[in-house]
Amino acid sequence: MKTVFSPLHAGHSGTMELISGAIVPGFEKPSRAEIIRARVESEKLGPILPPAAHDLAAARRVHRADYIDFLPTVYPEWEASGRTGSAIPFTWPTRGLRGDVRPQTIDALLGFYSFDGGAPFVKGTWEAIKSSYEVALTAAALVKNGERAAFALCRPPGHHAGDAFMGGYCYINNAAVVAQWYRDQGAARVSILDVDYHHGNGTQQIFYARGDVQVLNLHGDPMTEYPFFLGHADEKGEGAGEGFNLNYPMPFGTSFETWNAALEDACSKLAAYRPDVVVVSLGVDTFEKDPISQFKLKSEDYPRIGRRIAALGLPTLFVMEGGYAVEEIGINAVGVLTGFEDAVRG
Repeated sequence: MKTVFSPLHAGHSGTMELISGAIVPGFEKPSRAEIIRARVESEKLGPILPPAAHDLAAARRVHRADYIDFLPTVYPEWEASGRTGSAIPFTWPTRGLRGDVRPQTIDALLGFYSFDGGAPFVKGTWEAIKSSYEVALTAAALVKNGERAAFALCRPPGHHAGDAFMGGYCYINNAAVVAQWYRDQGAARVSILDVDYHHGNGTQQIFYARGDVQVLNLHGDPMTEYPFFLGHADEKGEGAGEGFNLNYPMPFGTSFETWNAALEDACSKLAAYRPDVVVVSLGVDTFEKDPISQFKLKSEDYPRIGRRIAALGLPTLFVMEGGYAVEEIGINAVGVLTGFEDAVRG
């Protein structure tokens, strides 16, 4: 399996984030991607390719143009205001406030285009965002051109980013971008299978009223787990999208046996939908030692996940999402991919 990776992700480093009542060093750090890249190499998964250059047209197919135009301006505006360090919002247009009037100052704009304080900017953040997006599109083209599967080693991740908001370490929704790109390239239906511990709220929001992209999420119950305000089982889609959004919220302490039963149901629903291609939002923060998650999956479980996805028999793009910097992140992420490859080879 070919992997697409860019070293430009490393410019998004030294960030601070607001979480659990404190401003702390960001959990989403460069070592995440480097540990996975090293495991891809040591396991001889396949060649590691650089991304091709892409303009932002594909991003504008799923994100509002004003939001995409805003992202490259954040840190220059932050510096122009006389500040350094991490650009983080501190106020948001919540219920009862105006979300329809775009403000002018950088502090206000950061809140206007976000839903939390977990998507900071430093000087190299935009270049990392752009490179992550290019990684996803380059890997998507590999599958479009005949590869059975490919791995987009994206950093920063994307699945919490909605059509006009960032948050949860995410800025451009890479999985949504490539799903739409496949549609634009002629796919009749696309399924996004999100196995990250946290609900992919941005992906759900983007496709909620559409029937041509099925979205399936396996995640921590939002009654007790971030992002809290989306991801309930009764969210089925609306309008043309009714029935094409499926959520599998699970409680703290969920074992692989319980989680795997949800995966099995999701895979049966996915197969019945008969998509032309599957996009897997690959988060491995379901791991028992992940520092910000509460499921109990073990390293030996991840190849089983890959084998089940392979059994769908469909072209598959893996897009890296979450999983935080414990040493096993490489073992677990690449374990899914080697499990997939082993099943394909039979």
